[in-house]
Amino acid sequence: MAPATVSQENNPPTLRLGWTRRVSLTWRILAVNVFAIAMLGGGLLYLDSYREQIIQERLEQEQQSIWLLAHAMERLDTRGRTAMIRAVSDRYDSRIRLYDARGRVVLDSFALAPPGYRLRDPSEEPWQRHAARLLDQGFDWLVDAKRVDRFVEPARDRLQNWPEAVAARRSGRAVARMRYAPDRTPMISAAIALPRGEEVLLTSYNARDITRIVRAERFNLTMIVLATAIVSILFSLFLARTIVQPLRRLASAAVRVRLGRAREVVVPRLPSRGDEIGLLARSLSDMSMALRMKIDATEAFAADVSHELKNPLASLRSALEGLASVKDERLREQLFEIACSDVRRLDRLITDISEASRVDAQLTRTRFEPIDLGEMIENLLELRRSRGLNQGRETAFARPRRGVAVVMGEGTRLERVISNLLDNAVSFSPPGGLVRIEATQMRGRVLVRVIDEGPGVPPSEREAIFRRFHSARPEGEEFGQHSGLGLAIARTIVEGHHGTITVADRDDGAQGAVFEICLPAKDQQELPISPA
Repeated sequence: MAPATVSQENNPPTLRLGWTRRVSLTWRILAVNVFAIAMLGGGLLYLDSYREQIIQERLEQEQQSIWLLAHAMERLDTRGRTAMIRAVSDRYDSRIRLYDARGRVVLDSFALAPPGYRLRDPSEEPWQRHAARLLDQGFDWLVDAKRVDRFVEPARDRLQNWPEAVAARRSGRAVARMRYAPDRTPMISAAIALPRGEEVLLTSYNARDITRIVRAERFNLTMIVLATAIVSILFSLFLARTIVQPLRRLASAAVRVRLGRAREVVVPRLPSRGDEIGLLARSLSDMSMALRMKIDATEAFAADVSHELKNPLASLRSALEGLASVKDERLREQLFEIACSDVRRLDRLITDISEASRVDAQLTRTRFEPIDLGEMIENLLELRRSRGLNQGRETAFARPRRGVAVVMGEGTRLERVISNLLDNAVSFSPPGGLVRIEATQMRGRVLVRVIDEGPGVPPSEREAIFRRFHSARPEGEEFGQHSGLGLAIARTIVEGHHGTITVADRDDGAQGAVFEICLPAKDQQELPISPA
């Protein structure tokens, strides 16, 4: 327990995403990882630009090739041209046509040799090819690819039916064009006018390899994306399982603690986990145990209060009833004195019970300040001497140097602890005995020791004397002078300051007890966080 002062400056503003409040943490983890895979899958769209780049390179190559072919044919006669067209067509699986000035076909490689390519009819192809074409069309739609004309062999093979040939005759330069064959594979065609004369050369070929390359790359990338997605989803589910399930177990245990339906709710500590969830689990377990102990202590305290109040009330009731029936004045005076003693005892009990019940809560809200215990003890001893509270016992205190015994705490409460220990030491010390107080600092801790010359505390009683309403008083002391809460209150205050209070025998072997308070020094004061 420690005083907590919360500042807004220590809590930076956080990003609030209201739409995620109803989304499970499992789905959030999956969404984040799948989104990253989707971004990777976007690389499939890059293949469209890759295809366009290949087609553009083929168009440029075809323009260069037909330019070279045209200049070579310019120097050949009809027989040489026929041989060259046949050889080139056979070598590059293309169709080469030569048109005269009137646009009629003079030479056609398909008429000179077997065709270098054959346009496929989609209706005769298997369903896999139909699926591949649909996939191609789907990607074209996604990237909003520009529309490409269909390649159709004209019913009448004339130059005027080929736009690229018409454009080449007009411009005098090589013109290339790409169209789709019926099976949606690229058809690359190019035309150029021969350097001298009105003849036009036209080449065309089915670049099916472009489609195969793009589809193969798309398939490979798709397989990579799918494999990555599967692995990512599996790892996401594993991550969600290692995060969400422990959190759900902790939340379920917390609900059972809140409902209070089970007397002993076991919050899983997850000892095998060394991460933040393990730390959270152990912190929640410690918190629930502390809460259970506090509840048990509260219930026990309530029972003890009821028991302790009944005794003086019963005595007071008996005395008051006796006053009504007893006629002897001397006996009436005795009964009246008993009643007054019981009232004083009740007053002390109620005062101490009130103090014991609220000291714990008040310490959590108190702002600690530097307290010089040496100065505080010296002032307290002077006050006790002036009021005669030592009852004929001597006190001795060797005050440490200023700044040696400084702690962070609440002065009034710490003074109450020292006062309770001095009251205890005075009451147990023999008349004329000496009560010594020591205060020093050792290894970052301030030690305060109260040493008396009383009978000491047996080892079996050294823990019990700090329990509430435990009372073991010296012989001869009048009954009811103490509530049995002094040492319990002292321990509560000391523990609220992150310290300890213990009792032991004297170091010199003499008769007596030593009460030792150990508190963090000022520069060591911090909130302890236990990892387990």
